[in-house]
Amino acid sequence: MKSIISAIVATTVLVSTASAQEDKVFRVWWFEDQGNAADLAWSKALDEFKSKHPDVEVHFERKSWDQLVTAGTMVLNSDSTPDLLEYPGGNASTGLAASSGLLEDLDPVAEERGWTKALNPAQLMFGRYDERGLFGSGPLVGIPNGAEFVTVFYNKDMFAQNGIEVPKTFEDFEKVLDAFAQNGVTPIATAANDYPALHVWYELALAKSDRKWLDQFHGLKAPLDSTPFLEASKKLQDWVTKGYISKDSTGLTASDMVGLFEAGKSPMVVTGTWYATEFNTKITTFKWGQFLFPGNTIHPASTGGLWVVPKTAKNKTLAYDFIDITLSNENQKALADGGGVALIAKAEDISNPTGAELTKTASDIVAANGLGYYPDQPFPGYYEIIRTKVQALVGGTISPEDAVDEMKQAYDDAQSDAH
Repeated sequence: MKSIISAIVATTVLVSTASAQEDKVFRVWWFEDQGNAADLAWSKALDEFKSKHPDVEVHFERKSWDQLVTAGTMVLNSDSTPDLLEYPGGNASTGLAASSGLLEDLDPVAEERGWTKALNPAQLMFGRYDERGLFGSGPLVGIPNGAEFVTVFYNKDMFAQNGIEVPKTFEDFEKVLDAFAQNGVTPIATAANDYPALHVWYELALAKSDRKWLDQFHGLKAPLDSTPFLEASKKLQDWVTKGYISKDSTGLTASDMVGLFEAGKSPMVVTGTWYATEFNTKITTFKWGQFLFPGNTIHPASTGGLWVVPKTAKNKTLAYDFIDITLSNENQKALADGGGVALIAKAEDISNPTGAELTKTASDIVAANGLGYYPDQPFPGYYEIIRTKVQALVGGTISPEDAVDEMKQAYDDAQSDAH
């Protein structure tokens, strides 16, 4: 009996010690690439956090977007959850986690700490999810930490050498593509073994859609009107046939695509603003710029990843303290000065010309009600379905009709389940 009591006492001491140690640990994850604007800004925020919490041990882990899309809910439903993590927004990811009861309702703390004043309702909308996991209403479970949009990055020198100006309309854009193709240059570098080709395809779909279609699409309000998808699929294959996009891109990743652009092999890439910092750093042999996809009034864009706090987080207050820092004027300015897109900083206060331009463009998109979000976000698993179909379209191994039929069937099944 004496030995049993001693063991219990020893165990209690160990548990108490572990709890005390746990209170001094802050675990945070994000999926930003090392060295991009958000990574630099949040690393700076971590330094500030450490100075304000000298007794707290910080454990940071870098995850990938793919990891969280495919296995995020399993992590959130385990004993290994961090206190705070950047999570992919949209019904398919944050919505699934929210509807599964895995995320903390941040409405009370957001009101208390002033986040609802710093961020406007449009910026917070992507962090609200209803009981079905659909964004736009319901509890606030995610806090945006920046903005992003898909744009056309271009090689100014190659444009000038060929006497080409930035196109204003879709028709002019195709003339630009044709001019480069006629000179033996593939005008758009992309990657169909990854997400970039999906962005090109979605831009083409948005060219054939409107706000009503988009709201229905992301809200799972009705069976899919697949007309924009079919038109985009036909146009994408037409571009491959004409040499505007290489068929070889079926085997390329996003990093391969970026390498082609940075090496001056192709004059354009259609991709996200998260690459701006890398372009600023690595491109030294030519001047580059960006313009929104010509002719479109709606663009692939959102408030980016979301800070979410797992229900099982052990140190939620520390998570809130870190969010405070990332939403400060100083850290938002650091984000933009690194070439990122700030939510709070004003363009005129940003010293980095790239960050100022991108922040202003993002603000203009929001003001024009032009947020198109991303095509994989309506429900879980849709990303891989449409990515593989776009890859097959580029490779010419599927017809536009068959590809879209499969996209529609998956969507309609999810839409039916949601209602």
